[in-house]
Amino acid sequence: VQLQASGGGLVQPGGSLRLSCAASGSIFSINVMGWYRQAPGKQRELVATITGAGRTTYAASVKGRFTISRDNARSTVYLQMNGLKPEDTAVYYCSADLRSRPHSTYNDYWGQGALVTVSS
Repeated sequence: VQLQASGGGLVQPGGSLRLSCAASGSIFSINVMGWYRQAPGKQRELVATITGAGRTTYAASVKGRFTISRDNARSTVYLQMNGLKPEDTAVYYCSADLRSRPHSTYNDYWGQGALVTVSS
């Protein structure tokens, strides 16, 4: 199983970016998908999660500015980021809680990270 993230880059404060993360390989079902981020010198923190049914949670710092969504048919999760601030600068990691076979356990998988830099 692989998670491939894309869409990071440099953006000015107030700008927008959209991150994508596609899961591929032996996948039977995906439970929760999410985005985390790690800023320089800080611990990794939760940004947003979404269940297979579409229920979402957000960190307080991004609520109202970021939107998480997913395409179950494509095993892909998105993060639309609007109103970006310099403090949003971080490496963003996607995650998926999935199982590869019908009766196997769910395990967490992580993408390689996408760098988002918010600077003028």
